[in-house]
Amino acid sequence: MAFAERFVERLTTPWSEGGRALSLELIGYRPLGVGGMGGARLPAVVIHHGSTGDGSDPTLFKLSFDSQTLAREFSTRGFLVFFPQRRGRGGSDGLYDEGFRLDRSAYSCISAQALPGLLRAGEDAEVIAQGILARADVDPERVLAVGVSRGGLLALAHAAQQPARYRGVVNFVGGWLGEGCADAVSLNRGAAQAAAAGPPSLWLYGENDPFYSVAHSRANFEAFLAAGGRGEWQLLRRTEPGASGHQIHVEPALWGALLDTYLRRVLP
Repeated sequence: MAFAERFVERLTTPWSEGGRALSLELIGYRPLGVGGMGGARLPAVVIHHGSTGDGSDPTLFKLSFDSQTLAREFSTRGFLVFFPQRRGRGGSDGLYDEGFRLDRSAYSCISAQALPGLLRAGEDAEVIAQGILARADVDPERVLAVGVSRGGLLALAHAAQQPARYRGVVNFVGGWLGEGCADAVSLNRGAAQAAAAGPPSLWLYGENDPFYSVAHSRANFEAFLAAGGRGEWQLLRRTEPGASGHQIHVEPALWGALLDTYLRRVLP
């Protein structure tokens, strides 16, 4: 059964490569029974995608991230839902360049190469935010940033740079470097501390996460709080024994009630 009207658009950007202007793919979901661009302004949620595993399979770069679960959960709560694809991902133009090794064989574990990837993603997030906030169907006073994995950390980081734009951030299992990387602690923790200037946030993490242990993620959250951040931490366990805690976003029964409580607080 349909729960929303799905649409795909292009966002213009200030960038070009090889003399060709770049645009980004924007997948959206509009709640049923609500008019288009000429109708009422709705609250909006911008959902940032994560990585592609270890970055070693270029065929995955062109797969757009579009979660029916997240789209349903937010659209049935009255939100316009947007899944932007950053440069080089999904149907977006340009080179995908979010922290690779020098030979581009996989993502780099070295901060000197990984951090520029996070900063580049932040540039995309800013262009995306400007495009979404300019829409006639979006209420600019009721916008949330959401992200999964790398997208969770990106949502926190960008909202901290532009705190007046967002009423809140929902971070699903956020982090930039997997814990197996030597520089994971310094980069992930430093980024969490830098995100402290953002709006109130909800941090949702899962047990049995192959990328981030509970101790690692919890320490990042504590560093965020110590730097002055405002947030709530929730540790969740998948219903199916052994299921990956990095995929808690696909099981809304775990976090739906937590989300409702959070939304009542940040969007009264």
